[in-house]
Parts: sequence; structure tokens; C-alpha cells
Amino acid sequence: MTAVRVGFVDTFVLREGEGGVEVLVLRRAPGGRNPGSWETVHGTIDAGEAPEAAARRELREETGLEPVRLYNLSRVESFYWHATGEVILIPQFVAFVAADRAVQLSPEHDRAEWLASGAAAARFAWPRERRALDDVLSILGSGDGGLLEDVLRIS
Repeated sequence: MTAVRVGFVDTFVLREGEGGVEVLVLRRAPGGRNPGSWETVHGTIDAGEAPEAAARRELREETGLEPVRLYNLSRVESFYWHATGEVILIPQFVAFVAADRAVQLSPEHDRAEWLASGAAAARFAWPRERRALDDVLSILGSGDGGLLEDVLRIS
């Protein structure tokens, strides 16, 4: 029987820019999986780790950034991982970071860019990231959760 497991997180990283909200995109480095592809912060959930803790940890590990505010996007993506025979669930989060903080890339990525939402969506290799970005902007594009703030804001 096929198992279902919550195994990864996606964390969309936003900051306030001169022209509005900017989205961080990361390019995968040579030598790893999907070299040259652009993505958001993405990573595994460690054993016993809550998804929101994994989102914070992966943000720190991949970019050196800390969230000023962290939101549950209230979305879960999924994919079938043929290597393990599992259906993997991916809770999605949004981290707002300070505009004056520099990105410090991990060895997983070789480039980072802050882009307007349309340009970021065009860069993302995974369709799930493009779909989720629509929800990110719909819910949090004004800089906070508005009427949903009390339900979606984690910290």
C-alpha cells in the first residue's frame, strides 16, 4: 500500500521593496538536484520536527535570513515520489524578512534574486510554486494577512 507522509516544506520569502512586495528566488547549484532551476526555499522536515519549525530552519540554512513574520499559507501541495513509493505532502509557508538583510546562500544554491511577483513566477521551475504564489499574493500581497491575520500568522 502507498504511504502518505508530510515530508517537505516550501517557504516563500517576501520583503517590502520600493515598488511593492518582492519575492526571493534561488537558483540550484551545479552538482545537486535540478541544477540551474529556480525555486523558493524548499526542504525536508526532520524526524519529530513541526512543519513551521522546518520552514524557519530551512529559511535560515538556505538564505541566512530570519522571518520578521511567518505565515501558514493554508496550502498543502503533494507529489508522488516514485523512489520511495510515497505520496509526499508539502505544507507551504510565507516568511516576511527585513528589507535590509543580505541573503547568505548555502551550497545548495549559487544565485539569489529579489523579483517582482510576475518575474518570480516566470522563474519558478515547479508549477506548484507558480500556483502557490498566486495565493501568497492574494492573501499576503498587501504585507500582512488582513482579515485572515489572526488565523494564518504563526509568529
